[in-house]
Amino acid sequence: MTSNSEMERLKRSLPEWVEESRGQAAFGAAASYIPELAKAPNDALGIVVLGRDGDSASAGDTDLAFTLQSISKVFTLILALIDRGEEAVFAKVGMEPSGDNFNSMLKLELVEPGIPFNPLINAGAIVVSSLISGNGPEEKKERILNYFRELTGNDRLGIHSGVYRSESETGHRNRSLAYFLKENGVLDGEVEDVLDVYFHHCAIEVNCAELARMALLIANDGRDPLTGTGILPRRFVQIAKTFMTTCGMYNASGEFAIRAGLPAKSGVSGGILAVVPGRYGIGLVGPALGRKGNSVAGVHLLERMSRAFDWSMF
Repeated sequence: MTSNSEMERLKRSLPEWVEESRGQAAFGAAASYIPELAKAPNDALGIVVLGRDGDSASAGDTDLAFTLQSISKVFTLILALIDRGEEAVFAKVGMEPSGDNFNSMLKLELVEPGIPFNPLINAGAIVVSSLISGNGPEEKKERILNYFRELTGNDRLGIHSGVYRSESETGHRNRSLAYFLKENGVLDGEVEDVLDVYFHHCAIEVNCAELARMALLIANDGRDPLTGTGILPRRFVQIAKTFMTTCGMYNASGEFAIRAGLPAKSGVSGGILAVVPGRYGIGLVGPALGRKGNSVAGVHLLERMSRAFDWSMF
């Protein structure tokens, strides 16, 4: 359960910790391979920590809107599992960390049976997007957006059209991955239709509070503690949370597990969704990325918080 004294300490300490961690942004840069993302303020940093009782602590640039990018993969995986079941999904996508960059295609060719190693790398998430039910890409996109609206509690949640276009126009590596998967018989459907769905859910725009609300569902095994309602199946949330621990921070996941010990998922917009199981959902944004694609200031802040409150699962 959330400790009132812990939440009060969070409220007191977060503003100072955010300003200390903000300095780490100088060691990174906003993503530029998707041109629209490069427009983000490099030194921004904001965080919301949401407890099960609805109380929250926040500091920094919490009003900054950003796109979900790879964070969306956690929830599209759950949706595909709801639609198709475990056996069908994991016939197409593996369950292991890759140890490679998130957009690598190396092991697709070198390792049998040629399916993506896990659903949180780009190749795996593209396959997962193809498994979501819907009569064509437009229906799938509408269904996914409504799903994220329910998760965030914001029925006006939308797509950042500039990021969506930018990803679609420059996503040559993702097209290569998708066509390779299609050639190997792993990807069902038309490549451009599947990619359109994938780019669409990566470009859903949120703020830190909305991300924290999504994180709290994961922390609480799919139930919304604010309403007592079961939103997501517990089994599928447990699967997603395991992938977050082993693969959620790209090929820095092991280091993050040792230093912070929290299930988390980052995105190249600088967002990080993190959970303290059974207690808190955390939504964070810090656009300056390190070499492995994670927010440098955000990782620094989460590690600081985990040590201060002994949040590590390990």
